[in-house]
Amino acid sequence: MTTTQLSFFKYQGTGNDFVMVDDRANQFDAANHQLVHRLCDRRRGIGADGLILLRLHPEYDFEMVYFNADGHLGSMCGNGGRCTVAFARQVGVIDTTTRFLAADGPHEASIDADGTVHLRMQDVAGQEEVAAHDGVFLNTGSPHLVRFLPAESLAAFNVFAEGRAVRYGALYADKGTNVNFVEEPSAPDAPWQVRTYERGVEDETQSCGTGVTAVALAASRRGASSPVHLRTPGGDLRVGFKSHPDGSFTDIYLSGPATRVFDGTIEIA
Repeated sequence: MTTTQLSFFKYQGTGNDFVMVDDRANQFDAANHQLVHRLCDRRRGIGADGLILLRLHPEYDFEMVYFNADGHLGSMCGNGGRCTVAFARQVGVIDTTTRFLAADGPHEASIDADGTVHLRMQDVAGQEEVAAHDGVFLNTGSPHLVRFLPAESLAAFNVFAEGRAVRYGALYADKGTNVNFVEEPSAPDAPWQVRTYERGVEDETQSCGTGVTAVALAASRRGASSPVHLRTPGGDLRVGFKSHPDGSFTDIYLSGPATRVFDGTIEIA
C-alpha cells in the first residue's frame, strides 16, 4: 500500500479547533470522507472539530472548503472562517484584509495587530419563532436554533442530550440543526453565556461562530445592543450588526481570536 505524507496546521478559535491544509495545488482528495473523518478523530488522528482546505480561486483571494468532523462537507463555519483568514495570512496569501469564498458565498475579513479577526457574515433575513422548542430559528450561514434558559441553569444543563434530541427530532429530521442554549447576563456589562451542540461534530463544542452570531441576533430582540459580548466555554467573542424594522440584519461581524496551535505531517494511504 502506497502512503504519502500530508502536511497540516492546527488552529483554534475560542476552543473550536480545525485541521488546516494548504491545498493551493488542489491535491487533497475532497471526496475521501473517511480520510477527513480519521484526521479529525481525537484518538486515531490529529483531532479537530473540522478540517479546512485553503484553495485558490480566480475571483477571490482564496476559497475556504470546510468539512465537518464526520468527514462530510459542511455549511459555513464562523470560527473556521476566522482561523482560515489567520492561516491565509501565515502562508502569505493575504496581508491584513481579504475577500474570500466560503460555502455560503463571499466574505470579507480583517486582522488586527493583536491577532483578532473580524469576519463579515452574510446578511440574515430574520428569525422564526419555534414554539415546539421554546426558541427561535435563524440561518447565519448554518442553521441554528436558539433557546434561552432560566438564570443560573446553563452550567448544569445537559447540552449533549437536549441538543441531540432537537437535532434529530421530527422538526429538523431533514437536514438537522445546530442548537444553542443561552443564559442572559446577570448584569448590564456581563456577557451572554452560550453553549452549543453542533451537527456534524454531534457533540457540544467549546465554541461555535455561526452559533454565537445567531444568539447575538436573537438577543437583540431581548434588548442586547451591538456589539454583543458573548462567552462560550472556549472564550469570548463579539458580534456587531445593524438591525432593521423588518426583522433583518446587515453588516454582521464576528470578532475574536484565531490561534495557530501546532503543525506537522501525518502519513495517509
